[in-house]
Amino acid sequence: MTQSSSQNQGVTDGKDATHAAYMLKGNLREGSITRHLTRLTVPMIWGIAAIISFQLVDIYFIGKLGTEALASITFTFPFTYAFLTLMISAGIAMSSVFSRLIGAQGDKETRSRTVMHGMMFTLVLTLVLTVIGYVLVDPIFKLMGANEAQLGMIHEYLDVWFFSVPFLIVPMVGNSALRAAGDAVWPAIIMTLIAIINIVLDPFFIFGLYGFPEMGIAGAAMATVIANAVAFFVGLYIYIVKRELTSLCWIFKIKHIMETIKSMAVIIVPVSITQLIQPVVNAVIIALLANYGSEAVAGMGVASRVEAFSFIVLMALSTGLSPIVGQNFGARLFDRVKETMRKAIWFACLWSFAIAIILLFAGQFIAGLFSSEPEVIRVAYLYFMIVPISYAFANLVTGWSSAFNAMGMPKRSLVMLVVKMIVLLIPSVYVGSHFGIWGIFLAIACVNIIAGAFFHYNSKFFLIQYASENGQ
Repeated sequence: MTQSSSQNQGVTDGKDATHAAYMLKGNLREGSITRHLTRLTVPMIWGIAAIISFQLVDIYFIGKLGTEALASITFTFPFTYAFLTLMISAGIAMSSVFSRLIGAQGDKETRSRTVMHGMMFTLVLTLVLTVIGYVLVDPIFKLMGANEAQLGMIHEYLDVWFFSVPFLIVPMVGNSALRAAGDAVWPAIIMTLIAIINIVLDPFFIFGLYGFPEMGIAGAAMATVIANAVAFFVGLYIYIVKRELTSLCWIFKIKHIMETIKSMAVIIVPVSITQLIQPVVNAVIIALLANYGSEAVAGMGVASRVEAFSFIVLMALSTGLSPIVGQNFGARLFDRVKETMRKAIWFACLWSFAIAIILLFAGQFIAGLFSSEPEVIRVAYLYFMIVPISYAFANLVTGWSSAFNAMGMPKRSLVMLVVKMIVLLIPSVYVGSHFGIWGIFLAIACVNIIAGAFFHYNSKFFLIQYASENGQ
């Protein structure tokens, strides 16, 4: 063997050893569940906080443009969330497939191929849906009740925002693979990078500071395009070079791509339907609120953003429990799956009660930070007085949904969300709307409580029975 080949072999062995050590660190099948949950959740808290912070900053700056601008951006929430659901679904699918591969001791080549082919598949799918979404903007928002002035502002924002979508899908899928391997730090760093770039660029593009073009509501979208593009290239470097999760060679080796597409599609399809239910229901709620004026819609927009910020810790927890559940389920360690769910649910309930108390007493002040319109503040605070009492129950459904997705059982999550959102919530908010804005909010709270209690006990019994029938 020549000296050159010996050196090359040494480099290869060194890379393999580094990769093996990295994967060993991500072994969630042993050790303290609490420690694993903490290690995976804490970094994601700052990552999710950063993302939601820039969304709040968007709302803050757009609010300076007036109530019509704030109402217009609120109309776009369900629409943009529908695209985000595809990316979330792709991430959930990657996390589920990849974590179970690790749990079942899958080989490095299969894992590497799965990550790259998964990113390729979802990128193409996203491009197709972006074109379809662009064509459907007018009919969708007219159906939702947007007036001509609002429709113009909606176009200003979305016509730019569409360019940001393809750049975000790769970090979403790649970050999910990292978390499935037990690494929550790099995903949080990428998310924070997106947020910082957005926050810094927002005022420059929205108000035209220091020679930048004054784009108004479209400026917020331009900041998002630039931030996502940076995250796209930084993410590829981390996944391919820094953490060696995948390789560019798989772009040209597509022999097994259908295998990856099939394993992900089995999860993406039901999870996407599950995720899309939420923006559809949100669109129905906004349409009902639109009957009470732009202030009611804007108030709901403020409340929903504050609500999302208050759930940062629980969203991080949900993200953190998925790889733990996935790896242990793949290894058939069902007792550890049950322990993970028990600890996560207890924490989620305690956090939900704390947030409900804070919003009850400080909600009016918090709403006032985002709007000076008395009616907007009143609607937002009315929401804070009614809906948060049901947060603990709502998060029971969210927690179990994440667990079933991680276990490769997305159809159970789909059933839960269809029953809660379509069968129960839509008829309830429609009936409630006849009694006023408070009737809509009360309907949301009641459905959260009923669905949360039922599905918690149903899911808990199912997991016990499944473990009993499959070896524990």
